[in-house]
Amino acid sequence: MSRLRVLWQNVNASLWFVPTLMVAGAIGLAFGLVVVDTHIAHTWLPDYPLLFGAGADGARGMLTAIAGSMVTVAALIFSLTLSTLAQVSSQYTSRVLRNFMRDRANQLVLGFFVSIFAYCLIVLRTIRGGDEGGFIPSLAVFMGLVLALVSIGVLIFFIHHMATAIQASSIIRHATEETHKAIGRLFPEALGEEAGPQQAQDLLRQAGQLRWQPVPARATGYVQSLDEQALLKLARQLAGVVRLEHGIGGFVARGAALVSVARYEGVAQALTEELTAEVNDCFTLGSQRTIEQDTGFGLRQIVDIALKALSPGINDTTTAIIGIDHLGALLSQLADRRFEQNLRADQDKVRIIAVRPTFATYVATAFDQIRLSADGNAAVYLRLLTALATIGQRTHSPERCQALRQQADLIAEAARRTLPTDYEREQVRQQLSELPPWSV
Repeated sequence: MSRLRVLWQNVNASLWFVPTLMVAGAIGLAFGLVVVDTHIAHTWLPDYPLLFGAGADGARGMLTAIAGSMVTVAALIFSLTLSTLAQVSSQYTSRVLRNFMRDRANQLVLGFFVSIFAYCLIVLRTIRGGDEGGFIPSLAVFMGLVLALVSIGVLIFFIHHMATAIQASSIIRHATEETHKAIGRLFPEALGEEAGPQQAQDLLRQAGQLRWQPVPARATGYVQSLDEQALLKLARQLAGVVRLEHGIGGFVARGAALVSVARYEGVAQALTEELTAEVNDCFTLGSQRTIEQDTGFGLRQIVDIALKALSPGINDTTTAIIGIDHLGALLSQLADRRFEQNLRADQDKVRIIAVRPTFATYVATAFDQIRLSADGNAAVYLRLLTALATIGQRTHSPERCQALRQQADLIAEAARRTLPTDYEREQVRQQLSELPPWSV
């Protein structure tokens, strides 16, 4: 199921899937209206000459003009989309291109214009005049005119949508919304039953005595998804434990250890082709990270936008601050979520040693590189401290407060070292003094 889910996500994020469905629907609509036209009497058509008064030549001419214009507009939309993707990639980060490709509005607009083209072609071939027998599918021709008129509004909407979508605030907001949904899905997330403290201690004592057998990966790429139930079932069959060597979003090279397995009793599990295949089937590797099971990738997208904004060639502090604000909001959501232990148990036996990110890992991912790239920028330091204060209001965990305290200390040190004036250093000191008690 994991592979099918990833396949569906990739297809759903493509620019061809939705337009293909819409073209198929347009062809079906054309055939349906033509069939209706062949089964109804047309005696009422002369009563509406402005709507249904075109002859065979007029109907052909109108549909030909509509089809030609739709192809031209579709080519324009392709060009605008590609130029937008190139601009976003160079100005922000290539990691957000997938968001544009999976944008449903872009897919629907592109599909709408190519669908009208296909619709007109199907209706055109049914029109007969003169010696050909004389058949004009009036309802189908009229629907072509309606679709052409609607396309004017769709084109205006597309231009407005693209102008809005390429703004930094819109890109960051979209990445934040996707990450917010991912956090809601993944936290808490169980992989078997969580190991209790005593089980964890027992396994840690046993880990040095177990004979671990690495299972190599059969492909190279990033871990996009993991079939938890299949992996847990495999651990039961082995009567042992499976230790993950890479978490979601980690990079695996072909031949490198994907997991390691060990048995609690008896000889070590022999590495067979069947075992290697079963393990690899539990993982989906791809050429890039995805956000569906990888919250860190969502944070990474926003961090990359902020880093590009702070680069000397762009120097856009406002965009960096917007990114910091959204990172603070996402970490605030994570601050009070339950993070599962790395050890997972089943039937009073620890079966899985997972690779799980911690809250401190997410804090470092969000703020470390931005802090390092903000040398001498007081506005960024102040906004980082504001974000830390917002996050700190959502947690009372000593470990998580320690991660926030460490980040505040690093920001204070960077400010003392890089800010050029006493005035700016005093602003940072004042902001530090207003942080909650965990920061002192």
